Amino acid sequence: MATLIYSACAASDFAGRASVIDGDTLEIHSARIRLWGIDAPEHDQLCRDENSLQYRCGAKAANELDQFIGSRTVTCSAIDTDRYGRVVASCSVEGADLAEWLVSHGHALDWPRFSKGKYDQAQKDAERTGRGIWAGSFAAPWLYRTCIRAGGATMKCSDDAR
Repeated sequence: MATLIYSACAASDFAGRASVIDGDTLEIHSARIRLWGIDAPEHDQLCRDENSLQYRCGAKAANELDQFIGSRTVTCSAIDTDRYGRVVASCSVEGADLAEWLVSHGHALDWPRFSKGKYDQAQKDAERTGRGIWAGSFAAPWLYRTCIRAGGATMKCSDDAR
């Protein structure tokens, strides 16, 4: 099934009303689309704000992305599929790259393993100005997932692992 979704996506880009699944995953026309080159905190992941108070930063990333998109049309160009069968794509709204928007507002991290540093400057700017997760402390989403897979609890795995 994932191959069919990818083949259809590769043949023509997706465009339409998107539902935000989490901070780096959308759904358009029943297809799950993972934003290329970034990693957002997991939905249940906790971060600390500027006052060291915990908040659900993954849920915040998803909510902020949903508000940014609103009812506007999202356009995606397929790049690959991930190990879960989701289409991995570069997506935009009215010319604004959604991955770059998320990183520049501190709701996701550049994932150089995949992006080759495309969003590095946006991340540096967010960090320098203390936007989003950069206002406090957090564990990188990929470290959080590794900790959870190893049997860690949400509270423990959410501690600053940088």
